[in-house]
Amino acid sequence: MTDDDYPSSWDRYQSAYAGLPVAEAPWDEKNGPQPDAGSVAWRLSANSWDGGRIAEHLDWFFERVDTAKVTAIVIGGWEDCYTESSAPIVRRLADEAGRLPELRSLFFGAIASEEAEISWIQQSDITPLLEAYPKLERLEVRGGSGLRLSPVRHESLKVLRFETGGLPGEVVRGVAASDLPALEQLELWLGVPDYGGDSGVSDVDPILRGERLPALRHLGLQDSEIQDDLAAAVAAAPIVARLETLSLSMGVLTDAGAEALLSGQPLTHLRALDLHHHYLSEAMMQRVTEALPGVRVDVSEQEDGDEDDGETWRYVAVSE
Repeated sequence: MTDDDYPSSWDRYQSAYAGLPVAEAPWDEKNGPQPDAGSVAWRLSANSWDGGRIAEHLDWFFERVDTAKVTAIVIGGWEDCYTESSAPIVRRLADEAGRLPELRSLFFGAIASEEAEISWIQQSDITPLLEAYPKLERLEVRGGSGLRLSPVRHESLKVLRFETGGLPGEVVRGVAASDLPALEQLELWLGVPDYGGDSGVSDVDPILRGERLPALRHLGLQDSEIQDDLAAAVAAAPIVARLETLSLSMGVLTDAGAEALLSGQPLTHLRALDLHHHYLSEAMMQRVTEALPGVRVDVSEQEDGDEDDGETWRYVAVSE
């Protein structure tokens, strides 16, 4: 796992995406000549306080850029993205698919917390994007409110990531029921029920069986309050033997979950196991590390939880 493959901070998409420098559309000529259309990832965004509108920026993009060469797009904020759905942008991109024959990478919702917290972002049904772009290799989405995905078959997709504080169970089930023969990296930030994260272990079970994901090499089931249950399920999951990297990070993993993980199938074949942001004891952190020699184990960000009337409250890394 590398920071480029699995970015965790929104501002990474300000400067680079999919191995390309980011260029803002509309292009400001004060920055010099407009770059070649295929040499950059084009970022399109607008917000309520600068007066810009995403539809106008999309108009400029399709009028002023040789979109036949474009390989990567970053959709940032749209005006009032905490009250207005992303549906019009999804429709526009789907309708214009014929003008983007080389599009391979798309990040939808690269929005800073200053514009809208992750769970305020109003997404929509993203299924049309996968249907309209059969050659798309990388799709990443931030924000779970209103997000939907129907089961699809997609022959080219290699990376699928959802960054949310609450990933709807409908989306998890949509992923689980999809046939994605080329998918190598799958990352789900499951989140919490207060922000729409209503999936359970049964929803990810088809993913863990791996029958529809023959090429998967990285799996992330992250940012959940059911992290112990997920760890227990992963311990016996058929797909694990094929993985190179595994992430159970950002959630409320405790010693019980780590014990279940260590008691299951061998994990020594992994290159990396990411457990960062966890509630493991010092002794368990040491046990996990020593049990997996040669595996890069991340047990950083040990959390203590909050005590209230004798009860310990534990929190995921990303919720609101």
